Amino acid sequence: MRKDGSLYISTPVDPIFIFLPIFCNARLKKGKEQGMFRQIDEILFNNDYPSYQCLVSLAEQSMQLVCEVKEIGSLKFFRLDDSKVLSWLCCKVQHLKTALIKLDKNYAAQEEKETLKEAVSILGEYLKDEPWLRLLCSHLKLDLNETMKESPRMEDDLLFPEKSVASSHPHKGKGGTAWTSNGKQSKKLKAETDSHNIKDMFRRISRRAP
Repeated sequence: MRKDGSLYISTPVDPIFIFLPIFCNARLKKGKEQGMFRQIDEILFNNDYPSYQCLVSLAEQSMQLVCEVKEIGSLKFFRLDDSKVLSWLCCKVQHLKTALIKLDKNYAAQEEKETLKEAVSILGEYLKDEPWLRLLCSHLKLDLNETMKESPRMEDDLLFPEKSVASSHPHKGKGGTAWTSNGKQSKKLKAETDSHNIKDMFRRISRRAP
């Protein structure tokens, strides 16, 4: 909690989300070619950010799930595999969809495709549109542009669904003033102008990668 009242919350993140843009660039894929196999320390090498080397063991452990791995003697060489990434993303979507339904009964009441779109939309905060979101939407037979227009519900909606339903349907009183069902005057949401979402962070990481 800061003096201005702002609150920073950190939650566990699958490290694959962080390494994905780095490994994608590192394979130097051209057209339909699969790209190059490279060692982990070579993939993470960056003169401007030498501390990347501290992540070698974490990357080696986590990225085997989405990479082809070749061993030559004691050396391991990695190349990102699109089909493995897609399988991993589909698994993430299904877990997220299940979690949404458990957290909020309103998700269980709506069509499965709508819940699927919202799950992909939330996941999209961690991914670049090209190629991963487009690949995922194509596999799930969803329209990318339509899906990303979906606004993920706020955490408060998931934790307190009965409160969010009441406050999301204000009625107008005299003079055109909007009031919520609990008798309080509704407030206009203030647009956040200095937001730095996780997608921006991953975009910066991918630009720094070799």
